[in-house]
Amino acid sequence: MKLIMAVVQDKDSNRLVNALGEGNFRTTKLASTGGFLKEGNTTLMVGCEDEKLDSALAIIKDNCSQREQMVAPISPMGGNADSYIPQPVKVEVGGATVFVLPIESYFQF
Repeated sequence: MKLIMAVVQDKDSNRLVNALGEGNFRTTKLASTGGFLKEGNTTLMVGCEDEKLDSALAIIKDNCSQREQMVAPISPMGGNADSYIPQPVKVEVGGATVFVLPIESYFQF
């Protein structure tokens, strides 16, 4: 048995949870915050049998799209912030960061 932990953008989370449900995968949804953009994201925990791992990963890949987003850079530490004029920059966001962990045992009460 495996535990999939997928960190996805909030915009993709509902679509992904629905698709996983249609594939008969149970999910637990946790709110989380990313460190780079300081924006909300969603961490999903999905338990699955070893033989269904590829199917679950395919569903995640199909439902988490990458996109470009404009963000304003954070003002530099130190120096004169009065002369700092932030120019928005494009960064690639979205997709999924997926961790697959082996599960020794599983209990449901």
